[in-house]
Amino acid sequence: MHIIQEEIGLPAFSVKPQSDGNDFHAIFTIGPLPPGYGMTLGNGLRRVLLSSLPGAAATSIRIKGVQHEYTAMKGVVESVVDICLNLKTLNIRKFSKESEVITLSGKGPMVLTAKDLVVSSDIEVLNPDQVICTLEKSGEIEMDITIEKGVGYSPSGDRNKKQNEPSLIYIDAVYSPVQRVQYKVEASRVGQQTNLEKLIMDIKTNGSLTAEEAMQFASQLLKSYFEYFSSEEKIVESDFIADFSRTSAQEEGDDSLPVKESYTPIEILNFSPRTLNALINAGVGSIEQLTKCTENQLSNFRGFGAKALDEVNDTLAERSLALSDDSIED
Repeated sequence: MHIIQEEIGLPAFSVKPQSDGNDFHAIFTIGPLPPGYGMTLGNGLRRVLLSSLPGAAATSIRIKGVQHEYTAMKGVVESVVDICLNLKTLNIRKFSKESEVITLSGKGPMVLTAKDLVVSSDIEVLNPDQVICTLEKSGEIEMDITIEKGVGYSPSGDRNKKQNEPSLIYIDAVYSPVQRVQYKVEASRVGQQTNLEKLIMDIKTNGSLTAEEAMQFASQLLKSYFEYFSSEEKIVESDFIADFSRTSAQEEGDDSLPVKESYTPIEILNFSPRTLNALINAGVGSIEQLTKCTENQLSNFRGFGAKALDEVNDTLAERSLALSDDSIED
């Protein structure tokens, strides 16, 4: 990580599920980050989320009595092209990588939906109410649908050129389970550093992966590429790479390492805005700096009154901390 993280601490990572009632839509917040890193991380994660996550989709169909997608079917309201478009909107979770053929059949009058698909235990249909076709009174249909697991987008023309099977109708396959990714970068502050950033990502999937699983996969994929360039265990300019083990070693009393004063942002104490602003304006940006102050020193800060002093004492007491003793003040 950037060396600045040693001063501001590790970025916090939070997940906030949305009101959809499931875990397929969530907002992720990551911060504080060094200047420019919000866009760097957000753009990289967004590109991977939209293009490289695995999912399942219908890739081809075979309908009894139909030779190509422009064949007219008696007793079926939709055309073959419309049926293909309906199948493209299926949300499917597939647990294994191997392709599988599922079936759909019926006699009219009826509306065939995704819940009428005959599938194995390896496939789960996530939107069972999706309409596939409508049969009139004299209508009848028997259909085989090939389900495959893949990544990204696969045009039907490419597969048709390779396989070219008679009466097999290929469908453009959209494998990606991610329906929407949005991100924004907001300003963040830790102590006196006001140029930091916070990354907020809004991720929604079709249900085959949760939003957290999508974020985890994208992070792992990016990490695998970055590790390719640093396969040799050699750190270039190690003094400028954040190493939090150094802090741990100092806490354990390792005299071989230089002692560096820790810095815990004062914002985590959740003071009222008036008290927090008074402390920061006086140059007190960390808990360590605050505990070195005496009550007399705090009382001399501009805008810092008796209520603020009581708030500071109570908050520090909750963490088994206290201000410095006035009797030892120089």
